[in-house]
This record gives sequence, structure tokens and C-alpha cells, in this order.
Amino acid sequence: MPEGWAAGADGQRKADLGNGHFRNPVVAGDHPDPSILKDGDVYYMTFSSFDSYPGLVIWRSTDLVNWAPVGPALHTNIGTVWAVDICKHEGRYFIYIPAAPAGKPWGIYAIWADDIAGPWSEPVDLNIPGCIDPGHIVGEDGKRYLFVNGIRKVRLTDDGLATDGEVGPAYDPWRYPEDWVVENFAPEGPKLLRRGEWFYIVTAVGGTAGPVTGHMVITARSRSVHGPWEHCPHNPIVRTTSVNEPWWSRGHATLVEGPRGDWWMVYHGYENGMYTLGRQTLLEPIRWTKDGWFEAIGGDLSQPLPIPAGGKPSPSAPPLSDDFARNRMGTQWSFHAPKAEDGARASYSDGGLVIAASGTSPADSSPLTCIVPDRSYAAEISLDLIGAGAEAGLLLYYNDKAFVGLGHDGEKLKLFEYSQELEWAAIPLEARNLRLRVTNEENVLTWHYSIDEGATWQRHGTRMEVSGLHHNVFGGFLALRIGIYAAGDGAVRLRDFAYKGLSRPQNRLSQT
Repeated sequence: MPEGWAAGADGQRKADLGNGHFRNPVVAGDHPDPSILKDGDVYYMTFSSFDSYPGLVIWRSTDLVNWAPVGPALHTNIGTVWAVDICKHEGRYFIYIPAAPAGKPWGIYAIWADDIAGPWSEPVDLNIPGCIDPGHIVGEDGKRYLFVNGIRKVRLTDDGLATDGEVGPAYDPWRYPEDWVVENFAPEGPKLLRRGEWFYIVTAVGGTAGPVTGHMVITARSRSVHGPWEHCPHNPIVRTTSVNEPWWSRGHATLVEGPRGDWWMVYHGYENGMYTLGRQTLLEPIRWTKDGWFEAIGGDLSQPLPIPAGGKPSPSAPPLSDDFARNRMGTQWSFHAPKAEDGARASYSDGGLVIAASGTSPADSSPLTCIVPDRSYAAEISLDLIGAGAEAGLLLYYNDKAFVGLGHDGEKLKLFEYSQELEWAAIPLEARNLRLRVTNEENVLTWHYSIDEGATWQRHGTRMEVSGLHHNVFGGFLALRIGIYAAGDGAVRLRDFAYKGLSRPQNRLSQT
């Protein structure tokens, strides 16, 4: 069992400790900018998906602690996707999406569905360039509004699929003391709530990454969606104040009512010392005060907290191990920055997932990737080369400028270290089928390969330390994911992907 957490499927760390308490994160791994919807007795949540397609995977819970994926909502590539807002209005579900298509400025798109599981519509461009981080609210006038970074707002048409007016100023956010160490002011991520006679706006300021003390949660309230807005006298509601805290750069929060009427806040943060996992989703209780404000009461988020009362049992994250007997595209696997035609590269046949080759190396191949939830883990996969010019391999992949891994072209085993192929380190190896394994123990990697389907293993002579492969070095707000690339000519068949979360040596997939 992972130390400090319960053991979920494949040994993944699980927030629900099984004793009425949970330990953060509630959704582990790269799940930033959480947007949550309470829909009767059920909760839905989705996250920024950046350059991954299919994207915007929707997760479901009935207790706010155990979450399982429903499926992806976005299939059409509209570029990099940042913090979205999911909402329901008059029986229909909407997701408002900030995206930057290639060659175009940032803007807001909308998709909708009559069933949360889909099908979801094609993206509709709302034609409001230069805006990100939408937050949907219905005003006291019954009209629909989007608040965006800045903090600005624009009225929507009644169907929510077009604007009805211009973007204008909405709220001048509270400012922190000048001597606080932050990245920049950057008011973003407005999320709105109407409770009683008040509208509340919950906003992130201080910058998303950079210094760990920068990102924070602030709030204000007004009796009208049009203001004036009153700053909370207790701001900031949440902020990391020291590198010694368990969670860094905490912010981008949304309030949600629990199953029994208590209140909670979901937001993201970097795990102390584990930037490579990306920003993970945290759950913290809040308390409404007599003066009509709210305060965070979770304390040290490395310690167990009581599970929200009144929730029904809910499934947690499924196994990541995959025999490729059913389609997990979007739910688990996604292409990184795919071209329009790349969705057709994947097909299920002959007991595996066949990926058509693209590009000449991991950097330009749009690899298939998988989010990892654990501080330490092992993963292995069998790769069958199809075609004389095919090349494939197993990676840990941040982006085209930051990756490591092993590749194989049928004649030699290649080594990629910090995005470069080390030609001098190539190992002659004639084979068309190869099984590869990576063991990641707190950002220290060990690689193995096998030519007999894992009956015997050979350890590669090079180990790597990858703690620097993260946003504060390479930008992009991403995480270090498991990746499989297929380059050159032909294709690669993926078989028998195995994953295991590790906390102790005896939990490893196999010993060498």
C-alpha cells in the first residue's frame, strides 16, 4: 500500500482511507484547474487538458472523494485548452473552453450535451478573443454571463452559445501586500456562486507557478452580478506560505455544496518536491462565518480529513494496466498535440492497439500519453514493429523539448536522455518484438528491456534523474507522462501495458 494513502487499482494511491477519512489529492496526477458541477446527488468534474486529444475527460463522484472517469467531451482539436467551466442550465450541460488554435489568438469556445456522457457538440466559437478562464453564472436578471480573466464579464444569449454584448470590466481584485513573493498579479479563474442574497466570486491571483508562495485564492461578494464587489476582509482564503508545506502553489478554487449540505472547495496544487506530477486536485472543507464570508478549515492537507457526510459509495480510479481489449482513448490514452488526421492513427486489432507511425523521432511523433498518479511507479509494455521502417519506444514525456526514454528500430536500442538521442549509447539489438519497462522512484529512473516477453530482463546501464522536467523550466503547465511513440514508416502494435504504483521494493512488477 502506498505510504500515507490507501491502495487503489494497480497499487495507485487512493484518497479514501477506508476508515471515514481521506487524504489529498482526491484526483492524483496532472488534473489542474478543476471545474466541478453538483447535479442532484452526483458530482462531475473536468480539468485543463492542454494539448491532449481526446480531451476534457469528465469524472464522476457521489462522495467528492472517490472519482472515476466517464469519458472525454472534446474530440475536435481546437489547440491548447486551459481552465474550463462546466455547468448545467435548463437541463443541458455546457463546457466553456479557453483555447488557442494554431495561428489564432486565445478565445472562448462552447460545447454542449443533453447527457453528461455525450455525445457532445462540436465546439462553437464565441468570438471573444483575448479571453481565458471562463466562469458561468446566471444573474439576478435571469441572463447568463461569462466572467473571464481580468476580471471581466460578457453577457451570453439565452442558449449560451453566443455573446450578447461586449466584454467589459467586472471586478478589480483584492491586492496582496507588495512584499509577498509571487509570480505576478494575474487575476484569473473566476468562479461564481449565488448563495442567499449574495453573489460570490472566487478568483486566483499571484500567478499559477513560479514561486511556491505565489498562487492563492481570494473572494469578493455583491448583491448583483453587476457589482459593486466587496473584498473579503479575510483574503487570501488559501495560500501556500512556505516551501515546507505539503502542497505548493495552491489556487484556482471552486466552491461546492457537499452531500449533506456542508461546503467544500476544490482547487489544485503542486505536491512538495514533485513538480513532475503536475498540479493535482485537492479537496478542503470550508465554513461559512457569521458575517457571511467563508474560511478554509482543512489545515495541514498532508493529514487525513473526514470524508464529506452523506455521500453514497462511489467508484475510484480504474486500473491503468491495459490489455487493449477495449477502447480507452481519451479516458486513459491521448495523443499529445495531434494533427487533425492523427485520430485515425489508432486502431484496435490482433490483440493490441496499433499506432501508425508519424514523424522521425519522439519530438515530432505526437506520442500517445498516459497521466500517472503516483510519486513512484513501474510501467511496462510490449511493442511489435510493423513495417521495415518502423521505430517505437517507451518514454516519460513532458513536451517535444523535454522527454527521456528508450526506442527501438529493429536493429538497435536507442537512448533518449533529456530530449537528445545519445547515439554513442545505442545497443545493437535485432528484434521485431520488444518489452520495455521504466521504474520511476521519486524522479529517479531505471530502464529495462526484454526480448522474451518479460521472462528475463536486462537493465539498461543508464539511470536518469528527471525532477527538472516541469513547467518552471520548460513552460506549458504540463506534467511528465508515460508516453509511447511510433515514428518512421509503418506502425507499432501495443500489447499488455502493465502499471504498478510503488512504495516499497516488493511492490515492483518484477525483480531483476
